[in-house]
Amino acid sequence: MATVTEPDIALTASAAARVAAIAAKQAKPAILRLSVEGGGCSGFQYKFGMADAPADDDLVVEKDGVRLVVDSISLDLVRGSQVDFVDNLGGAHFAVTNPQAASGCGCGTSFSI
Repeated sequence: MATVTEPDIALTASAAARVAAIAAKQAKPAILRLSVEGGGCSGFQYKFGMADAPADDDLVVEKDGVRLVVDSISLDLVRGSQVDFVDNLGGAHFAVTNPQAASGCGCGTSFSI
């Protein structure tokens, strides 16, 4: 497990607060896992889930006591990104602003490079 620097991937205060709230409600550690899988309408899709602990090959970003973990393969596809939590009329969800994405779908959960 290695800790990545802020330019590699960032977690906003809003996202950290939401992860902390979910973790407290579920009585789990405040660890959000971001991974990238093949699929979705644009080729790749973001997948979020709560984790019990970082894996040995995970890279970790900490913000306000919350950890974001990303496996090394996924990190290559999201390097430079920011993970935020958005709550608006369209719904509440984690969102990734990925500077590597050449295009994305309307829902914001899939992208292509």
